[in-house]
Amino acid sequence: MPKAYWIGHMDVTDPSVYEKYKAANAAVFAEYGARFVVRAGAQDVVEGTEPARTVVLEFDSLEIARACYFSEAYQAAKAIRDPVASGNMVIVEGYDG
Repeated sequence: MPKAYWIGHMDVTDPSVYEKYKAANAAVFAEYGARFVVRAGAQDVVEGTEPARTVVLEFDSLEIARACYFSEAYQAAKAIRDPVASGNMVIVEGYDG
């Protein structure tokens, strides 16, 4: 079964509130077995435009990745992030070739 990933690109306007979001999502990610592959490291945008922060989380399956995102616990954490960050997020199934 292929892995799945959350890929998020965000601009953060209030880093102190964003830190509260990160603290709130830690238990949720642990519960669903999420592993950070990329967590806001240095990046070079070589084509197009992207927000300043890129995050990639790995999950054991697409079903688990979706369940985590739509869980009550993650949605509560997301409510902390929403006023201070904008961008996009996709949940994508990995390649199992």
